[in-house]
Amino acid sequence: MNWLGAAVTSIPTEPTQQAFGYPSLFLLVLIGALVPVVPTGALVSSAAVVAMHQTLPFSMLMVFATASLAAFCGDMALYWLGRRGVGSKNGSRWLEAIRSRAPEDRLEQAQDKLAEHDVAVLVLSRLVPAGRIPVMLACLLAEWPLRRFARGNLPACLAWAVTYQLIGVLSGALFSKPWEGVAAAIALTVLVSGAPSVWRRFRGPAKA
Repeated sequence: MNWLGAAVTSIPTEPTQQAFGYPSLFLLVLIGALVPVVPTGALVSSAAVVAMHQTLPFSMLMVFATASLAAFCGDMALYWLGRRGVGSKNGSRWLEAIRSRAPEDRLEQAQDKLAEHDVAVLVLSRLVPAGRIPVMLACLLAEWPLRRFARGNLPACLAWAVTYQLIGVLSGALFSKPWEGVAAAIALTVLVSGAPSVWRRFRGPAKA
C-alpha cells in the first residue's frame, strides 16, 4: 500500500496549483487579447469555478486581479502596436490584423458611438461580444493617445473580468462538482458570445 500513500501525497496542493494556475491564466488571457484564438471569457469563468472550491483565502480576488490585469496589458500592447501602424507610411501587420477583424459596418457604428459617448464606449465594447476590436480601431483612426485609451480601457477590463467571473460563480453554485461547474461555465460563455451573431443572422440585413 506504500504506492497508494505516495500517490496521494503526490497530488499537488492548493498553493502549488495556484502557483501554476494564476501565471497560466494571465498568459492565456494576455495571448487571447492579442490573438482571437483563446476563449478568454470561458477561461475566466472556469477559473472562478475552480476558485470557489478552494479553501485558500482570496482565491476569487486573485482570479479577478489576474484576469483584469492580463486583459488590460493585452489590450494596451495591441493598441500600442496598432498606433505604430497608424503612424507608419507602410502601416503594419498588426494594424491590418485589427482592420481585418473589424467589419466596415461595425467600424462605422463604433466611430459614431465614440464620437457621441467618448471613453464610455470602451467599457461597453469589452462587454459586447466582438465589440472590442471595432472600438479599438475607431480609437486608433481617431488618433487617441495611449494614455487616453488606457483611461477608458482600465474600467472596461475590470468590468469584463467581473462579468465573466460572475458567470463562473453562477455555474459553480449550480453544481457540486468542479468539473460540472466548469462545463456549465463554458456553455454559458459560448452562449453569451454567440447569441448576438445568431440574432443578427435571424433578423437578417437591416432595411434602409
